[in-house]
Amino acid sequence: MPSVAHDLPTGHPIGADTPIRSSVELGAVIREQRKRLALKQLDLAGLGNTGNRFIVDLEKGKPTVQLQKVLDLMDLLGLEFIVRTKASRSVQSR
Repeated sequence: MPSVAHDLPTGHPIGADTPIRSSVELGAVIREQRKRLALKQLDLAGLGNTGNRFIVDLEKGKPTVQLQKVLDLMDLLGLEFIVRTKASRSVQSR
């Protein structure tokens, strides 16, 4: 799917370092951004060339949604994944 994120409002309302540790957290971030852009689930489904059921499942945190569709919708909403090594927790000296 071609990127059309440049057609939607962008900014950095979600923290630049919002850690996502579950499909439920990812769904919540996507829902928050969709609402921030004043899009209904049906609007996003149409823009993303997917079914409304997929949007509902994604926002509810269904863990088995198709990754590429998620990435495409995130791009459409002006969101992106950044993969980095976790910050290390304090290690006790031996």
